[in-house]
Amino acid sequence: MSLFDPRQAPKAPASSAELSPVAPSRLHPEALRQRFARPPIWTPDIENEKWFRSGAPVHVPASVLVPLVVRPWLVRQGVPGIPSVLLTQRTAHLKAHAGQISFPGGRSEPDDRDAVATALREAHEEVGLSPDRVEILGQLPTYVTGTGFSVTPVVGLIQAQDHEEHSLDLRADPSEVADIFEVPLDFLMDPANHEQRIIPMAGQEFNFFAMPWTAPHRDEDYFIWGATAAMLRNFYRFLSA
Repeated sequence: MSLFDPRQAPKAPASSAELSPVAPSRLHPEALRQRFARPPIWTPDIENEKWFRSGAPVHVPASVLVPLVVRPWLVRQGVPGIPSVLLTQRTAHLKAHAGQISFPGGRSEPDDRDAVATALREAHEEVGLSPDRVEILGQLPTYVTGTGFSVTPVVGLIQAQDHEEHSLDLRADPSEVADIFEVPLDFLMDPANHEQRIIPMAGQEFNFFAMPWTAPHRDEDYFIWGATAAMLRNFYRFLSA
């Protein structure tokens, strides 16, 4: 369980007011392919967590898949095919990060060839996503969690197979995943939706990002925060550079 309720953490003063959302034309699949093929010079906002640490951190290699689901027939902001981001909610009984929102992923195994192999294997195990359905675009900078994992975000496109909005035929591993859902990429790439909240700890204050998302026909929001929100914030910086 979390050591505190992130929903109750106070908001920091707005710091993204001067930032613009990523233009919808940059979120089209072909534009994303070009951005990863010719990446700009840019700087991540956050590369490691400074809370929940005791002693020297142990950097355990891990990977997550950032799955961008493409439905070419859907039009957002006048642009067809802007992807949504597939996320999971972890089950409440897990020892680490119980109930939190995350990308499919986990620690590297000895048989994994590289970070991409880890991300694809974990996505298949957690949500039943076949690796051959994923077009790998590239990777974002490694992110070090306060629990000692060195996480490589692997970004990939997934083409939906028919016109049904929920048509990916995914199967959640009930031992790890309580829910699978999607958030429009244009929502996540708009800094107006990036909250910064404050953790007071040991006489210091630490900030973390949060991106609450309320899905249609759902009363309670999905509270995207911590490492997942930080990696999405870095994705924003990458696309907006």
